[in-house]
Amino acid sequence: MNKLKTEYLFFKQQEHNMKVLLITNLFYALVLPVVEIFVGAYVMRNTSDPTMVAFYQLTMYLGIVTTSFVNGFLLRYYNVKTLYSAGILVSGLSMFAMMAIKSLGIVELGVAGFFMGAASGFFWTNRYLLALNNTNDDNRNYFFGLESFFFSITSIGVPLVIGAFLSLMNGKAVLGIVFDINKSYQAVTLGVVFVTLIACVVLWKGNFKNPQETNFLYFRFTNLWKKMLGLAMLKGMVQGFLVTAPAILVLKLVGDEGILGVIQGISGALTALLVYVLGRIAHPEDRIKIFVSGLVLFFIGTLCNGILYSALGVILFVLCKVIFQPLFDLAYFPIMMRTIDAVAKIEQRNEYAYILSHEFGLFMGRAFGLLLFLFLAYWISQDFALKYALVIVAGLQLLAYPLAKNITNETDVVMKKMLV
Repeated sequence: MNKLKTEYLFFKQQEHNMKVLLITNLFYALVLPVVEIFVGAYVMRNTSDPTMVAFYQLTMYLGIVTTSFVNGFLLRYYNVKTLYSAGILVSGLSMFAMMAIKSLGIVELGVAGFFMGAASGFFWTNRYLLALNNTNDDNRNYFFGLESFFFSITSIGVPLVIGAFLSLMNGKAVLGIVFDINKSYQAVTLGVVFVTLIACVVLWKGNFKNPQETNFLYFRFTNLWKKMLGLAMLKGMVQGFLVTAPAILVLKLVGDEGILGVIQGISGALTALLVYVLGRIAHPEDRIKIFVSGLVLFFIGTLCNGILYSALGVILFVLCKVIFQPLFDLAYFPIMMRTIDAVAKIEQRNEYAYILSHEFGLFMGRAFGLLLFLFLAYWISQDFALKYALVIVAGLQLLAYPLAKNITNETDVVMKKMLV
């Protein structure tokens, strides 16, 4: 109890805006597993085609990069927390609208994916901007460690609860309504909308400012930022699979969303404690060690899936994936934000210019990863794509280690020169 009290008091010592952001993200963490896991499972269940899931994901990422661009203009007229709230709320409403569609053809999937991505674009770009401007390099490990702790805890509870709910309600009658699997998904999304409303209310307790410089569109950057964009592409290659691959593989090789929830839950427990402790005690110089640990673990997980391609292989892959993601992000985002701190001062530009270009870098990587999957699925076979596309992108992502190390070293040099 004393340890918990100490951690609570440490949290209370943080800046007001940082605390508001963390609590807002805690509520959104309840929504994220639904977006990341069960939407993909819903599409897979209603189409029985992994390529349709990949197509949905591709249109979603196109929506993200589109609204990231639009968001730059809107920041001239609206407060950042208004746009952030819009992203949170519309993500829930978009999910509910998609679940209400009776048939999922390619047009419906494309429109639903684009609008879901549009909401995510407002969410993620404004989240980056708020985190960048309301944290510093000394407390970012704690910020992202605690945030990853939230996401890991909810990755335990939410999939377990939703998986059990979907399995329990299928075929049951409540108040005269017979729940099939699709109606059960609709009930889940109603809960999601309610949680997003609470997150928006919390966010409005913060006092957030927009960037003073309004110009945000640039095409020429320093070599340091170009390297960071390369790192974003490597991250994006894998990110395109993290949302859909677990759902596709579990439904194909295991067959039940409830099992998906159990797998996520078991692996999330250890990860939650690990990332919180690392965020609390790790120093900026430890980021590369955390980073490479995540990379290697994910690569091992993809090998297990590719070699075994069975229920056991999927379980091992998802276990590695759930641990990899927060470890990777715990190191990646502070590295990215410290690089923005440096290059924004060098080039005297709006920080959002770098957040926008970073989204384009992520999009290029995501598009490459998903198009690779579609190419392998159509030209060889779906099973081959599910086995080896993940291994290919995870292997390529290992290149992120020397690149991240180079970026960190160069940023250190730049920041030291600024202090002289």
